[in-house]
Amino acid sequence: MSPSEPTRCTVAMPEGRLVGPGTHRYAKRFADLNGLYADRAAYQAMLAERAETVVYEVTDLRPSERAGDMIAGVTRMSPGRVGREFFLTRGHIHARADRPEIYFGQQGQGLMLLENPAGETRTVAIEPQTLCYVPPFWIHRSVNTGSSDFVMLFAYPADSGQDYDIIARSGGMRSRILDDGAGGWVEVPNPDWRPRTSEQIARLLAAA
Repeated sequence: MSPSEPTRCTVAMPEGRLVGPGTHRYAKRFADLNGLYADRAAYQAMLAERAETVVYEVTDLRPSERAGDMIAGVTRMSPGRVGREFFLTRGHIHARADRPEIYFGQQGQGLMLLENPAGETRTVAIEPQTLCYVPPFWIHRSVNTGSSDFVMLFAYPADSGQDYDIIARSGGMRSRILDDGAGGWVEVPNPDWRPRTSEQIARLLAAA
């Protein structure tokens, strides 16, 4: 097997995009995020006007999906709220759940909301020049808690894959991040959350 060629890309700011040969982009619009927010009435009220608004976009470089390779990119999230809940990403755990991920803040303010298979939660505040390490076996979701675009670099092993449905299967993540009414945020329990069974946890760990 021939080795891959080195590649040079540029992190374009303030656009919050990775630019260069071989890069890809995908975007999630407001209409794509139905079911993510607790205040369903507020979401429906915003939908007609904001259906095509890009809430977040990802640009990345994927040289291959072989073990030993890396995927790297940039995620940019718009500011906003649905009711009191800040804009967020769908979130995921890696399909190979023993794979980690690194995030590095570039612009704005936000946090990484994390949950392990047993339901323990953590929050890591991210701002420019802040590095967040997401260990193996942690579900993770980004939240924009600021008033401007939230931009991060990221990198993870190329064979990681993503499992987005793990959050939906439990009724969402165990915590939600809300505006505290004083310029900050507060973490509150999600009443719809359902714990995973011991069999589900064992399968998740074994699959890695």
